[in-house]
Amino acid sequence: MTTAESRTPTADDETGPVVRTAAGAVRGRREDGLAVFRGIPFAEPPVGEGRFRAPRPVRAWEGTREAYAFGPPPPQELGIPGRTGFPDRSLGDDWLTVNVWTPDPDPAARRPVMVWIYGGAYKLGHAGSPGYDARHIARDGDLVVVTFNYRVGIEGFARIEGAPANRGLLDQVAALEWVRDNIEAFGGDPEQVTVFGESAGAGSVAALLAVPHAAGLFRRAIAQSVPGTYFSDELARDLATAIAAEAGLRPTAADLSTVDPRRLTDAGQALSAKMLQYQDRWGQVAPTVTPFSPVVDGEVLPTTPWRALADGAGRDVELITGHNREEYQLFLVLGGMLGRITDEQVTGALRLFAPGPDGEAAYRAAFPDATPDELYERIQSDWLFRMPTLHLAEAQVAGGGRAYAYELTWPAPGSGGVLRACHGLDIPLVFGTFTADLGSLLFADGEPGPEAEALASRFRTSWTRFARTGDPGWPAYDTERRLVQVLDAEPKVTAYPEETSRRIWEGYEFPALPLLR
Repeated sequence: MTTAESRTPTADDETGPVVRTAAGAVRGRREDGLAVFRGIPFAEPPVGEGRFRAPRPVRAWEGTREAYAFGPPPPQELGIPGRTGFPDRSLGDDWLTVNVWTPDPDPAARRPVMVWIYGGAYKLGHAGSPGYDARHIARDGDLVVVTFNYRVGIEGFARIEGAPANRGLLDQVAALEWVRDNIEAFGGDPEQVTVFGESAGAGSVAALLAVPHAAGLFRRAIAQSVPGTYFSDELARDLATAIAAEAGLRPTAADLSTVDPRRLTDAGQALSAKMLQYQDRWGQVAPTVTPFSPVVDGEVLPTTPWRALADGAGRDVELITGHNREEYQLFLVLGGMLGRITDEQVTGALRLFAPGPDGEAAYRAAFPDATPDELYERIQSDWLFRMPTLHLAEAQVAGGGRAYAYELTWPAPGSGGVLRACHGLDIPLVFGTFTADLGSLLFADGEPGPEAEALASRFRTSWTRFARTGDPGWPAYDTERRLVQVLDAEPKVTAYPEETSRRIWEGYEFPALPLLR
């Protein structure tokens, strides 16, 4: 398996492909039959006068810029080993960069374009992570793939005075504007753009469907495991106040700008470690241990994605959305909680997350034989990922748009099989990066085996076919038959498999999470 860390250029740097962007020329490399360009700036570094501001257009440069290396990651917490690669805090400030994989940088080619948005709880992640090496998608699908960095954590999502909300989303819009203005020179079709992302990346995709500034920048969208967490303005401001207090500062752009962005992440990390203490104030957000999410601020993000889609915001955008069967199993295993969940913990989770006053009773009646581990995993998966994802498809249909739904049920073979079809399993399957990031945990010794290879091929075939035609190869979702693609060793189309949970959550609207007074 070849990763971004062990690439094999087939031409020397002096004769690599050159493309002229709106800001200047860039030279890439020939790698495994593709032209690859890394670290192209799409906006000015958001430091100095640009700190905590909306992204600014990148300045033009003279000559030809080498586009051989990924741009530095945005400032962030150290994160989960293997998940983000522990970005080096000593790297530079040019965080806002794009990367392009293309079969041929010929403007006449006009191939479909897929734009990846990484996840990481809105506080971690970078496009240079080896798990996001897009060569297999670009080569297998004969299309152009773009990945990019956006601000995360305090820099991108803290709701502070003197700064626009949702700066991370504004970075994503700026990257999509770069694609619109430049991708034709790389052989892509700016009118055939599909955005796709997982976890917080899927939450970003869903948010972009509701962001007015993003309208018209993409034609199709794929949202893999959409988290249901969007903050009300009041909650986001209260969280920002608590973050700033960890650094002994006020929640203002002026105060926070006095701290180096790579050190300011320590304040967010300190608050994450003790969020459970604030459950009476922050409610459902407290156990997520991430004080960052898109904010329904009324301007950048006027309303939640579910409300926006139900009102028709995505009517002209074709959508794939789906989840994995045991999403929360990953966090149980990584947290050392497997086999240790008590009934008291289950009761607390059901009372906090299950919908309506009878939610706890509904879950216990619906799953009477579930062990504490199983019931705890189910309510956490339903609340955080599965039901928000399903409801996004239903909102899209209600608003007059087209949606395709899926569930990944194939169990990961690594770690003795305990991870099952957990959160994040879809990433190495889509990208074919079985030895990178979580892949080493999900696949035994990094060896995928024939079942995984076949499933990965099916993922990429469906995703790239959708990017090309708007049809992934299975029936569109509707609220009568509720057909979804089940992705397993033997894929099949069937009625939505999580019908019991769906009925419990039927009619629930995922609101912007409130500040509890």
